[in-house]
Amino acid sequence: MSSKVDLHIHTTVSDGVHSPENIVAKAAKVNMEYIAICDHDNLGGVGIAIEATRRYPKLRVIPGVEISTDYSGGDVHILGYFVDYQDPVLNDTLTEMRRSRVERARDMVIKLNGLGMEISWQRVSEIAGEGTVGRPHIATAMLEKGYIQNMGEAFDKYIGRGGPAYVERIKMNPEEAVRLVLSCGGIPVMAHPLTIMDHEPMVERLVQAGLMGLECHYGGFNPQQIDGLVKLAGKHHLLTTGGSDYHGLDELTETPIGGAEVPLQDAKKLIAKARQIKAKGLAEDME
Repeated sequence: MSSKVDLHIHTTVSDGVHSPENIVAKAAKVNMEYIAICDHDNLGGVGIAIEATRRYPKLRVIPGVEISTDYSGGDVHILGYFVDYQDPVLNDTLTEMRRSRVERARDMVIKLNGLGMEISWQRVSEIAGEGTVGRPHIATAMLEKGYIQNMGEAFDKYIGRGGPAYVERIKMNPEEAVRLVLSCGGIPVMAHPLTIMDHEPMVERLVQAGLMGLECHYGGFNPQQIDGLVKLAGKHHLLTTGGSDYHGLDELTETPIGGAEVPLQDAKKLIAKARQIKAKGLAEDME
């Protein structure tokens, strides 16, 4: 039985396989009540998804974005819920980050070619379609050519941090991302905290910057890990959220939409907080 809440889903607007409309249809099919579109550094799918829910009156889409940031210990991703997805300053900032993502992808393809893997930029762009080119699109091109056996191998051996084809890109620091979300009337939440080392000190740092929530009920975390994160969130008086982080890249191994057991109360409390702070991205019909 799937959860009624999934607050972390990607679409073709960034590096997901399915369009915003298809994501909404898939969510409605499994009787979801609340989903959040959280594309990487891109808000382009939010309005499309909200419009698509007109066909599914029981489903609500929460506006979101996943902002990539950097610090000495790795990547920290900040989810911004109920941001004003039409805010020009926010969108200009994200546009610049996406431009850097494309340049990085080009450099990765060049490095892979230098390693003897004949991946064409044209093919990677075709795979990305209308979305911003990202590492999953490069990995898909590698898989097509038989250079890897699965998507994870591309990241583990070649294009993950420290890999021979890895390339850094322009990123803001985690505190800057938190403040950016706040400036746009949104709720900043730290995504999948256990994917970085020493996550507790980072949470403490971000609380000082204005962090409001922690993604605890994540598709890749076990019950003990989730319990520890819920306790950490309680310690800092943070909202708890969760989601599948669904991209649609591997239906056999990936957590499906609604596959993370996210309590319905997580969505209710998130919406209540948005009302409290008068978030700019809060729809009038959001319950």
